[in-house]
Amino acid sequence: MTHFVRSCTLHIMKLSISEARKRLPALVKTVRKDPRTTIQITVREEVVAELRALQSGPEPGVAARKLLELRKKLAKKGLKTRRTDISSHVKEHLYGPKGLLR
Repeated sequence: MTHFVRSCTLHIMKLSISEARKRLPALVKTVRKDPRTTIQITVREEVVAELRALQSGPEPGVAARKLLELRKKLAKKGLKTRRTDISSHVKEHLYGPKGLLR
């Protein structure tokens, strides 16, 4: 059947479900070595599942530290400056304007 097919610059591999069953330990090692690798599992040439590395989230406590830093930064500005509405922009303050900061 389908073996490792179309290994391209996007690190995507397609293989049949029976082949994936046989090679699962090796596939897990491959994904662990290169987190950009995606393995698509097919049934009758239709992609039904993907095997890829788990994307890690932010460390525990990062959000709290960022809020404390923001509080200190705003406190240094003093009360004479215009007040900043943090609650309506909390995600931007925590994760940056384009999403999750890494």
